[in-house]
Amino acid sequence: MMQIIIAGAVAFMVSVFLTPVLIRKFSAEGLGQEIREDGPKSHLKKRGTPTMGGIALLAGLVCGYLAAVLFGLATTGAGPGVSGPLVLGLTLCLGLLGFSDDYIKLVKGRNLGLNAKMKLVGQLALAVVFGILILQFPNDQGLTPATTHLSFIRSLPTFNVAIGGTIIGSILFLIFIYLVISAWSNAVNLTDGLDGLAAGITAIVMGAYVLITFWQFRNACSTGPAPGCYAVRDPLDLAVLASAGLGACLGFLWWNAAPAKIFMGDTGSLALGGLVAGLSITSQTELLMIIVGAVFVAEAASVVIQVGSFKATGKRVFRMAPFHHHFENGGWAETTVVIRFWLIAALAACTGFGIFYGEWLSAASLQ
Repeated sequence: MMQIIIAGAVAFMVSVFLTPVLIRKFSAEGLGQEIREDGPKSHLKKRGTPTMGGIALLAGLVCGYLAAVLFGLATTGAGPGVSGPLVLGLTLCLGLLGFSDDYIKLVKGRNLGLNAKMKLVGQLALAVVFGILILQFPNDQGLTPATTHLSFIRSLPTFNVAIGGTIIGSILFLIFIYLVISAWSNAVNLTDGLDGLAAGITAIVMGAYVLITFWQFRNACSTGPAPGCYAVRDPLDLAVLASAGLGACLGFLWWNAAPAKIFMGDTGSLALGGLVAGLSITSQTELLMIIVGAVFVAEAASVVIQVGSFKATGKRVFRMAPFHHHFENGGWAETTVVIRFWLIAALAACTGFGIFYGEWLSAASLQ
């Protein structure tokens, strides 16, 4: 438990104190965000606001996780698991992809950096490497960081993603991992359009996953086989990483809340999407994450609906997509949209955790 607290506290401190350093540095060098000309007119005043604040967010995440690992080594002699470093590696690599996008925007002085195809290729390469690695490193019980089964609250034995022959099954599994990673990283990226929106919602999702993964640790089959136990490779490691993600998001939100002094940029949003995806896969809760992260899902869905409707009928369903802009263009103040979306995100997270805990109660009652 102390490791979880340390991870969150250190991540918060690093993020909250490093962010203003980046604000001063980026402001002095004129590294400011370009604003979409077709976006809400109220956003034009944000032009020039420093971006790439995701650097501080990732620094907090890494420092928080490492501090907790070092504490564990010093007190119990137990090193980190495998799942945490793998998810952290995915997060950092997607952050690097986002950094490339942000850097091109700033150098070229435009709102568009890497094109969509280059982003998808980068996500594909990372997904393939991550998908291969998460099926390696079995522990003493034979558990690997992930399974080839589709998961809701735990793996569903009848839904094996890697169906068919060995080669075909492996390809299908890697395609599935790619879809999960690209979907979540792009969903968080699309949500990052208002001051504090993406950081606040991600903090809520991370808080839910601290509880979920810690409960998996307390009821792990490896330590106490019983009805309702969880066959997850490194649940405590994942809880520590989720706590570090929570702390880093809150520290960054201190400066990113309206009126934002800095934006996370794609450096932060793509990375946070990777963190969300990685946690869902390694905790074996891919489908549950859809409920916990329902606002991210809705934001991405609004873009798909908008584009699909316009191409099919020439008409738009929303005033503007992603649909947080729909409410802005309808007269809602930016802070009103953000706070109400936070409330919806909190309700979604509570619902997801309630379903998770209720399933455990049902399974444990069979004892």
